Amino acid sequence: MTPFAFYAACMLGGVFSCGLTHTGLTPLDLLKCNMQANPSKYRSIKGGFDKLVSKHGVGALFTGWLPTLLGYSAQGALKFGFYEFFKLSYSGILRHTNAKENRTLIYLAGSASAEFIADIALCPFEAVKIRVQTQSDFTKGFLEVLAEILAAEGFNGFYKGLLPLWGRQIPYTMVKFACYESAVENIYKFALPIPREDCPKAWQLGVSFAAGYIAGISCAVVSHPADNLVSVLNNCNGITVWDAIKKLGVVALLTRGLLLRILMVGTLTGAQHGIYDGFKVLVGMPTGGPPKAMLRKSSQQERG
Repeated sequence: MTPFAFYAACMLGGVFSCGLTHTGLTPLDLLKCNMQANPSKYRSIKGGFDKLVSKHGVGALFTGWLPTLLGYSAQGALKFGFYEFFKLSYSGILRHTNAKENRTLIYLAGSASAEFIADIALCPFEAVKIRVQTQSDFTKGFLEVLAEILAAEGFNGFYKGLLPLWGRQIPYTMVKFACYESAVENIYKFALPIPREDCPKAWQLGVSFAAGYIAGISCAVVSHPADNLVSVLNNCNGITVWDAIKKLGVVALLTRGLLLRILMVGTLTGAQHGIYDGFKVLVGMPTGGPPKAMLRKSSQQERG
């Protein structure tokens, strides 16, 4: 497989991985955003869903699906594609050092670099999505809200949440990939009796999902304060990050909507890695985890 074909496959896998999973979890995301932006109306998970359905109907649970699909498909393509690129690039830079000692650093640096780029594509869609999902009557669609933001705030209105989005997504992605890679390595090392390459593909994909779910729980906690800020900023015109922090307060900043986000992000991240690795298997690529050459090199150094 040529480098172009490899990265193209990774980007396409990222489209399916992030676009489909985020869109499928739109009802949870809709409730989470409203619990963050309108806490007096949406106080609990069950009560929030009951209120949404009774007031707007079952179909309203997928409000915001289009900007979700478009935004997270673009983000997924860039995140997974550039992660693989930066992981290999940084591995090359550190080729003369101990691979075992430095592979976590490689995962962290590679994922941060990839997410920095991916969020530039995501941010406009995230701004529209949150405005669509937190309006009082759910009557305005994607194009109407997009035009409304453009008329009221100009192009900058789509990017006023970029800094807190980076604050949410970059730590999230760093934890996501570093925990995932470590979980995969340790599951094969301690829980399964045979090497990864000898496991049936179904087992490998099961490991991908389990490792992704483990990583997702950690991601949710680390990135949740910034997620609250993104919701408040994109729901209010003319508000700054500091204004949003003062409006929320420290306790709400850390905890509002956290349980729902742990449920959502754990499921989301597990499914993302399962889909991504499933696509890689489909096109003849190996499943996720530390590259075999890196592990072999570290093992040889340990024996030496």
